[in-house]
Amino acid sequence: MAFSSIAEGQRAEVVSRCYWPLLRLIRKYRLPFGIEATGYTLETIRSIDSAWIEELRKLLEEGICEFVGSGYAQIIGPLVPADVNAANLMIGHEIYHEILGLKPDIALVNEQAYSCGLIQHYLDAGYHAIVMEWDNPHRYHPHWNKEWRYYPQQACDQHKKMIPVIWTHAIAFQKFQRYVHGEIEMSEYLKYLEGHIGTQKRFFPLYGNDIEIFDFRPGRYDTEAKLHPEGEWKRIERLFKKIKQDGRFELILPADILEFKKSGVGLNEISLESAEQPVPVKKQEKYNIIRWALTGRDDTGINAKCYEYYECLKRLGSSAGEHDWKELCLFFSSDFRTHIEKNRWVRFNKRLDKDLAKTRSTANMSNSEERKSSQANKKNTSKATVKKKNSRIIVESSHNRLILNCNKGLAIEALTFKKISPEPLIGTIPHGFYDDISFGADFFSGHTIIEEAGRKKVTDLASVGFEIKKLPGEGKVVISADIPVPGGSINKAFHFFIIEPRIELRYDFDLLFRKPVSIKSGIVTIIPDSFDQKKLYYKTVNGGYSPEVFQLRERAVNHVEPINKLISANSCLGATEGWVEIGDGEKSVEIRTDKASLFSSPMMTYRPFLNPYFLRCCHSLKEIDDTSKGYQKIVGRFSLSIKGRKHRD
Repeated sequence: MAFSSIAEGQRAEVVSRCYWPLLRLIRKYRLPFGIEATGYTLETIRSIDSAWIEELRKLLEEGICEFVGSGYAQIIGPLVPADVNAANLMIGHEIYHEILGLKPDIALVNEQAYSCGLIQHYLDAGYHAIVMEWDNPHRYHPHWNKEWRYYPQQACDQHKKMIPVIWTHAIAFQKFQRYVHGEIEMSEYLKYLEGHIGTQKRFFPLYGNDIEIFDFRPGRYDTEAKLHPEGEWKRIERLFKKIKQDGRFELILPADILEFKKSGVGLNEISLESAEQPVPVKKQEKYNIIRWALTGRDDTGINAKCYEYYECLKRLGSSAGEHDWKELCLFFSSDFRTHIEKNRWVRFNKRLDKDLAKTRSTANMSNSEERKSSQANKKNTSKATVKKKNSRIIVESSHNRLILNCNKGLAIEALTFKKISPEPLIGTIPHGFYDDISFGADFFSGHTIIEEAGRKKVTDLASVGFEIKKLPGEGKVVISADIPVPGGSINKAFHFFIIEPRIELRYDFDLLFRKPVSIKSGIVTIIPDSFDQKKLYYKTVNGGYSPEVFQLRERAVNHVEPINKLISANSCLGATEGWVEIGDGEKSVEIRTDKASLFSSPMMTYRPFLNPYFLRCCHSLKEIDDTSKGYQKIVGRFSLSIKGRKHRD
């Protein structure tokens, strides 16, 4: 249950047309449903119709149905910092206890957007199980026994922490919707259910999605189906009356599923995530994690503001109260990142800007002192040489060597951290390097690619003039260039650190596009000869407290691949601590960004079967999907730090 794209003025109608029929149906037929709602949804319903809350509470007290938790707000856990996830679950419990007088044992993973880092949060909050979709995790774990989808399994994180998982199924709830909306008749739907009857008892979810789509249409799509003339809740009632009379089926509470402990088919220890899909999400591919990270009216802008708000609260420490964290959880809600109604969008931005302004000045003052101290510690007497050779700029110190290509917008031709590896770790793979014609191109590093719907691809790979500044007091050399592009301008600057195994690429963007646009920047191409393919991995944090490691080996990964002409990518990393690491156990590169300055999400591409392999990481600032609306603006600084690391045995 969620209000999502519904205008605030329609909420009372939703309670009347959607929420009350649910409770009446449960009461009339004593249906053992699991009902999920966020704390925010319950607060909102209470303000509209407290009688609905009282009836729900009675049904729960009588044990007829069961309440499933999810937190205070419907936030996408793999995209937000760990402290926010923890606060969301804690505040959710407080609201559940206040309004319903209970603490739920089972949690629905919001929007079925899962990462293994979330397991610790659910355990810490006292949840005994989670509800997650089967279909997408199974897609990248084809070795799983298909019979497992009918029984609870044990979802494991990378530290062997486990929590039972109860499955939902995308096809199942879409079939239910099709019946209710009149696209299929009851006989066809029951035939579908019959296909899931086995020789022994199985558990199967009839529905695991929103109920605001029954006897109500928010009007967000031109293609929305008309309300069924019979009445959609009447069709639902007719279906459950039939199911209760059918001796082949038995309706049970979600918690009752956890009582099944048969060896072999239940409670197997499994990992739901994969290198190909680090953040599984419900439904078909078009419905993926970029939906809340990089699309919408301005996901990039509001996510950056939310991360800045979070940084402010961290600096304020104990001075930040529960109300501040509650506000931040609400601001991170998925509601504001997809099909949000326009007036609600305007009010949301005003509220976010107002609350952020309250904490920004104090936090910035503290940050300024830290920055001065940090810069003072970087003073040194080491030197770097800078020379231009044909179209290349070569910057070198006793620790590092950087070669930039002036004919290609200062793209990185080679970056060597001498104390870590004698060979470049990242750079440009030239045309002709691969025999495969589909890879018959130059693969650069340190550049930006802009793709606007219906227009030619734009890059910053132009021939440029440049400026060089030596800053010995700060221990670095800066090479910069201004690059005009369609849609605005880009200032690009490389900061070469003399004694640290690090460079920093700073982009100052001033871009405006009339149509939805995909912008991928901070692109890092790995030099394959420099890393051992057998040990190759990438690592990051996706909403938890600990890093998640994804072994690559022979797993083909392509997060940047479009789903279709309307959806420009299929996955991304949460990277909620702002970094992703690529390595082979002996050495690695850490790529770090500042999400509070200009939000981005890393995407991985890995082709293991080329000779040699191909591996690249890019950072997306914008993507396109069905939620993208209006003018697309990118204004601000995007900073990318690339640091080498030698691993100890």
